[in-house]
Amino acid sequence: MVGTETTGTSDRYAQRRAFRVLVVDDSATSRASVADALRTAGYQVETAADGEQALRTCAAVEPHLIVLDVVLPKMNGYQVCRRLKKLGGGRDVRVVMLSSKSQAADRYWGLKQGADGYLAKPWQPEELVACVDRFLLGQGAGSNGAC
Repeated sequence: MVGTETTGTSDRYAQRRAFRVLVVDDSATSRASVADALRTAGYQVETAADGEQALRTCAAVEPHLIVLDVVLPKMNGYQVCRRLKKLGGGRDVRVVMLSSKSQAADRYWGLKQGADGYLAKPWQPEELVACVDRFLLGQGAGSNGAC
């Protein structure tokens, strides 16, 4: 039984290695925590500290998914999301908002801007990884964008 669990975990880790995730947060601590959780799970991770850097990094590395804070300098997460969804160039990049803005209206607004999912801070590593897995490993998200 233990061997099966290890093999399953190993297979999932290998599957995750094929995907690039961009983490965007102006807090260095939050950015590092999210990036570490995703790297530990097997994802390739790039980071950005503001909205403008997020757009430049996105163009350069073409991530499969972006974990995006809402409150950012230079361009907020909603603006970044709208721009990415509008100018995606045919690429279907997934966006998961990860924010301390946790009211139902915040979630609604994030999804209205084009986000595929919304996760409120504080978060748990398992919760974040499960959310990203849902989009990148083909499991989809809940109908209301909940992760």
